Amino acid sequence: MMHVKHIAVGNRLLPLSFECEAGEVVHVVGPNGSGKSTLLAAISGTLTSRDNVSGEVLINDKALLAMPLSEQAHVRGYLCQQSRPAFNVDVFQYLALSLPSWCNIADSTVQEAVNKVIELVQLQDKLYRSIQTLSGGEWQRVRLAGVCLQVWRTINPYSQLLILDEPAAPLDIAQEGLLYLLINTVAAQGVCVLVANHDLNRTLRHADKVLMLSNGVLHTQGNANEVLTEKALSDVFRTRVKKVTLDGKAYLLFD
Repeated sequence: MMHVKHIAVGNRLLPLSFECEAGEVVHVVGPNGSGKSTLLAAISGTLTSRDNVSGEVLINDKALLAMPLSEQAHVRGYLCQQSRPAFNVDVFQYLALSLPSWCNIADSTVQEAVNKVIELVQLQDKLYRSIQTLSGGEWQRVRLAGVCLQVWRTINPYSQLLILDEPAAPLDIAQEGLLYLLINTVAAQGVCVLVANHDLNRTLRHADKVLMLSNGVLHTQGNANEVLTEKALSDVFRTRVKKVTLDGKAYLLFD
């Protein structure tokens, strides 16, 4: 279990607290500039002292932010918003570099995990391509595969948390479906998954819990139907929102 206690980042993110159970998928939503990426970066431990981070992130009662980054990497994986690599390797080499440091690539358990992740994100035909030649969506799928291998439970029994910042942004509709299948597979292993997300209808379908931010403040938290109400969304996003039901499923419509 993860306990986030009074985490704050200067005046960009005011103190907020929440919990994430093992295997739970938590979506962080809100308008651009509301503090989603700041929150995820603060929890990941990648911000510096100059960012004025305060508060605690406890994972099974151990202080994540007090660990050296090398130890944090055993416990959590973090995918920031898309950036192009500064180096040039083939996809299979990038994935090998993403494995926990103690892994032997020749081990059958490691090979099984790698093959499973590659299949989930459909990278079978990209393994010998240079990462510099990939499209935006292809590169994002490689990045997703890498960070999931970092926390894949059969090869990393210490993993507890996967943090994904706007992972669907470069993906097309079909690839977005693969993303949520990948997230569900990781969560089913007992890993808490924290996702910043813009597609609120996807949040309605896939989130176990939702945190809605507004101007660096936690506006509300709870299950998706409790948080994603017409009034709350209209207030936070400053646009008219209507929730409708079609074939027994709720959908959000925006002006």
